[in-house]
Amino acid sequence: MKTIENLIKNKNYTAINLGKLEELMEYSLIHKVNKQKIEGKVFLKEPTNSTGTEISFNSLAAKTEQPYFHIHYKNEETYIILKGYGFFQVDDNCFEIKEGSVIRVAPNGERGIRNDSDETMIYLVVQSKENSLEEYTTDDGKRVDFNPKW
Repeated sequence: MKTIENLIKNKNYTAINLGKLEELMEYSLIHKVNKQKIEGKVFLKEPTNSTGTEISFNSLAAKTEQPYFHIHYKNEETYIILKGYGFFQVDDNCFEIKEGSVIRVAPNGERGIRNDSDETMIYLVVQSKENSLEEYTTDDGKRVDFNPKW
C-alpha cells in the first residue's frame, strides 16, 4: 500500500505529495461504514489539515464501475474527470463523461460512475457543505507585496 509523502507543514499551510497519477491504484483504504477495502482512492482532508473541504483522488480500473450509488446529507460533490471516459448517473439521468468533464451533484442526488475506457479512469472529487461558499475568487482576497524566493 502506498502512503502519502509529507513535504512540509507550517501554521498557514500543509504540502503533501501523492506521486504520479498512474500510481493511484496503489493507494487503498477501508471504508468506514461497510469495512470493505477500496483501492485507488485517497482522501486529502486529514493529510492536508483541511477545514473546509474534503478532496479525494479516485481511480476506476478499465471497464468497471463504482460498486454502489450514494448520497450525502449535507455536502455537495464536484467530480472532475482527469483521464478516461464512461458514464455518470444522477438519479434517473445517465450521461457520457470524458476527460475534462465536471459534474456537480447536490447532496440528495443519487450518484454513481462507470469507466467504459480501456484504461484506468482517474478523477478528482471536491466535497463541501452545500451553500457554504459566501465569497470566492477576487471577492475573498487582496493582493499583497511579497518577495518570492524562487
